Amino acid sequence: MTSLDTRAVVTADSATGGRRAKRRYAPERRRSVLLTVMLWLLVLYFVLPLWWLFVSATKDNAALFSTFGLWFGGDFSLWENLQTLFTVRDGIFTRWLLNTIGYSVASAVGATLLATMAGYAFAKYDFPGNKALFSITLGAIMIPLTALALPTYLLFSSAGLTDTPWAIIIPSLVSPFGVYLMRVYAADAIPNDLIEAARVDGAGEFRIFWQVGLRLLGPGLVTVFLFTLVGTWNNYFLPLIMLNSSDLYPLTVGLAQIQAAASAGGGSQALFSTVITGSFVTVLPLIIGFLFLQRYWQSGLTTGGVKG
Repeated sequence: MTSLDTRAVVTADSATGGRRAKRRYAPERRRSVLLTVMLWLLVLYFVLPLWWLFVSATKDNAALFSTFGLWFGGDFSLWENLQTLFTVRDGIFTRWLLNTIGYSVASAVGATLLATMAGYAFAKYDFPGNKALFSITLGAIMIPLTALALPTYLLFSSAGLTDTPWAIIIPSLVSPFGVYLMRVYAADAIPNDLIEAARVDGAGEFRIFWQVGLRLLGPGLVTVFLFTLVGTWNNYFLPLIMLNSSDLYPLTVGLAQIQAAASAGGGSQALFSTVITGSFVTVLPLIIGFLFLQRYWQSGLTTGGVKG
């Protein structure tokens, strides 16, 4: 009889504990479901414009304005749109694409090198004015680029560099955020003992930076490179005010010029599909580059930000 009573008590306690556990874990499950729903909403927010761009690039002008925007309609005209895109105005789109690649790669390489050298110096050298200069660099991050566009134009105009590729590349070499990122990253990625060991072995400071520092700053380098590449690739306002020759335009200004010319000629819808297809082609290199360098991007953003 005692055994039966004991079993009943144990069973009742187990049931009570199970109900408490369910009540305890129910809020966590609700939070998990809520976070999952929010995550999917964010995914849709970022993916839907790309999906719309791809779907619209497959339509001709008539289907573009008469069918549902998020699904295919009419004939699949992607190939015809691409042919029109690369042949309009004697194939100038190819020239704009090459200009954009040249501006972006040159700016990204130069900005990455300068930001890495500055960040390494701020992190590993103690010199007069270190903190003041770094504070000025942080303050420069807060200044919008559009506010600097007119002064930059006046400086380059006085130097005779407007309407040249240098008017796009040189301003893009300055990356205050890249300096900040590389300073934070280099502070942890490069041990001071390793630098001291290299000095004991007789290596100079320049050799230490190139043969020791750069090897340990790989993820940070890729991160700054990608940020600068994307920023220069998508830059519109600076090329708009700096360049007058259409042969020097990047894709952003060139596509806007095509649409503006069509609108001025009374055929505002005539080249909509061509411009949309050009926008789709424009974002493809960035997507491919991000997918290939994604792991470096993620590690570059997180590794240097954790102090041991």
